[in-house]
Amino acid sequence: MNFKLEATDKGSSARAGTLRTDHGDIRTPIFMPVGTLGSVKAVSQPELKHDVGADIILGNTYHLYLRPGMDTMEKAGGLHNYMNWGGPILTDSGGYQVYSLSHTRKLTEEGAAFRNHINGDLVMFTPENVMDIQRTIGADIIMAFDECPPYPCTKQYAKSSMDRTHRWLDRCVARLANTQPLYGHNQELFPILQGGGYADLRRDSAEYISNIDAAGYAIGGLSVGEPAEEMYETSELVCSILPEDKPRYLMGVGTPVNILENIALGVDMFDCVMPTRNARTGTVYTWNGVMNIKNKKWEQDFTPLDPAGSAEVDKMYSKSYVRHLLRANEILALNILSVHNLVFYLDLVREARKQIIEGDFARWKDKIVPQLSAKI
Repeated sequence: MNFKLEATDKGSSARAGTLRTDHGDIRTPIFMPVGTLGSVKAVSQPELKHDVGADIILGNTYHLYLRPGMDTMEKAGGLHNYMNWGGPILTDSGGYQVYSLSHTRKLTEEGAAFRNHINGDLVMFTPENVMDIQRTIGADIIMAFDECPPYPCTKQYAKSSMDRTHRWLDRCVARLANTQPLYGHNQELFPILQGGGYADLRRDSAEYISNIDAAGYAIGGLSVGEPAEEMYETSELVCSILPEDKPRYLMGVGTPVNILENIALGVDMFDCVMPTRNARTGTVYTWNGVMNIKNKKWEQDFTPLDPAGSAEVDKMYSKSYVRHLLRANEILALNILSVHNLVFYLDLVREARKQIIEGDFARWKDKIVPQLSAKI
């Protein structure tokens, strides 16, 4: 796996590059659709490939470990074969579940003990077995096991959490050095940067993980309730420290505006459930702003769903029709809106890449952000 930096913007820290993996190239900046359980909700793999044009998708270690389980996963030949997806895959290590399942988990130096949210059984995750699980899943990019601290938290807690994350990272690196990929393709580890809302801790964490010779680096612990400006301040700080010749992945972010602002600060990779989760409740992201398709104003609007959109569904179906489907709880509405939103997100980062290569990203971003923020 290697990363080639191809262009930088004249008026910002935005970058364009290509990350090469055994399952294909990832053109950055990139948005990665989230397929937690080996499926991007309401979107088929052919649609992901041909309609959305996704370069890479995500799976989740914790959820795949519970269902379908690693015995099934290994017999299937890994997640690529199991879900019939030929492109790159990134797996989140389960560190976010340390945060989101805090009411049912016990945290120790050894790892994190969870209550299985399906049947209540005890599940123990350690840096070592999380690496083993991700070997079995077979993702191209695997994440270090970390603790995502809550927001807000005390500085003492943030530092203790960060230090544990660094110790776990060292154990992840050691485990990978003593194991091999199972399916004939390379796997690369991304360390995760933590530190809560404290600039000095974030600086320390950026410097610590930069000392690990990794294929890329992830910024964790953001998009957990902090103000957007704090997110941007953290991104700007850590991007000034992380290696320039490796991709930077901001985990779990975010809105179209969040993505553009963080691209301007030097971030290369993003993921978020927002385009598909919000699609299922009627939120439509467009170049002219955010539309709630359930609003009565669209009841007899027979114009295309999004005249400016590039997805086939944007031209095929009217606002009125999609509104009707959603209000009638027809499953087709979830597919139409999910495909539309994913295509929009991918179009957004592709246009950002084009503007970076042309050296005009900063001007374009400042012009487009007010449009993307509008309610229509």
